[in-house]
Amino acid sequence: MASRLSSLDEKLELLIEAACDEASPGEERLVRRLDLSDAIYHAAAGGRRVPILKVLLSNACQNDCAYCAIRASASVPRCTLRPEELAAAFASMVQRGQVRGLFLSSGLCGDARRTMDKLLATAELVRKRYLFRGYVHLKLLPGATADQVEQAARLADRISVNLEAPSPDRLASIAPQKDLGALLSLLEEAARLSRAGKGLAPAGPTTQFVAGAAHEPDRELLQAADMLYRKLRLERVYYSGFRPVPGTPLAQAPALPEWRQQRLYEADFLLRDYGFRWDELPFDEEGNLPRAADPKLAWALAHRELFPLELNKATRAQLLRVPGIGPRSAERILRLRRHSPLRDVSQLQACGIRVERCAPFVLLDGRRPSAQLPLFAPDA
Repeated sequence: MASRLSSLDEKLELLIEAACDEASPGEERLVRRLDLSDAIYHAAAGGRRVPILKVLLSNACQNDCAYCAIRASASVPRCTLRPEELAAAFASMVQRGQVRGLFLSSGLCGDARRTMDKLLATAELVRKRYLFRGYVHLKLLPGATADQVEQAARLADRISVNLEAPSPDRLASIAPQKDLGALLSLLEEAARLSRAGKGLAPAGPTTQFVAGAAHEPDRELLQAADMLYRKLRLERVYYSGFRPVPGTPLAQAPALPEWRQQRLYEADFLLRDYGFRWDELPFDEEGNLPRAADPKLAWALAHRELFPLELNKATRAQLLRVPGIGPRSAERILRLRRHSPLRDVSQLQACGIRVERCAPFVLLDGRRPSAQLPLFAPDA
């Protein structure tokens, strides 16, 4: 559909709406509308939560991904901003105090390198003309060159590549024009540059799966994520729960249930921060995580022979397997017990531990904690 949009505000609003349609979990929508009716997100940046403008440079796209609202065959208004227009609009929003960061992507219109050059030109204007020193996240487009990846890493705090699916077959079923091998190569280059320690993309690379779009089980997503964390030392994997879009081939497909998306994130934390491997996770016969209990509790219940665990003797790795104990509280336990044995529930509470979760699985100086809840509490 040819665009009839004339004003910058109309175009910007459409491009913000298109970008927000694919917002990743972990980005919290701010429930207020600004003068452009734009949706602003609070996203993690530099250890803080800051308001981020998420926007496309263009919503024209030559790819025909089955899940996407701006797919090539979609009948939607199309528009494209010039780098100068978008950079100036963003700088104005920063000056008004509406946003403190930028997440910039684009539909793939025409030659991938030319589209990527326009994204880079926008980011360069933001940095050099408008002297913006805050958070910038650039999405690398399929077909970007190694030189463009390096330039993106110099301009942005974070760069990302959306893999969308965990395997070539799954990707082909929802995005036939995309090549998973080529996308992985881009992500590998982004990770290499970020690890180089030269100030390139210091916030680290990320990726995203459209969870549920290709009818893949949780096992496939988490196996792929585990590989990315171990091989590339990826900063984060996002699981964007599939939502059907009218007018697409998947319009009648079921949305990913919110509880399943939550379980994916809980399991992902176990892979990133708790030392679990994907094949240790408690999948059912169909390869999905349980609904009744979070993955860590489900794992502990399936390994009763390892509990109760004496907190005064357990290693850090063992502590991280206990429900209710996370990386920070495990470190606090290790520090406290150097001075004296842990004997009282109040000491656990002082470590920030949810005692009702860990109590059934631990011993304090040979004794069960007095504060115990039923072992099978569904929200434990």
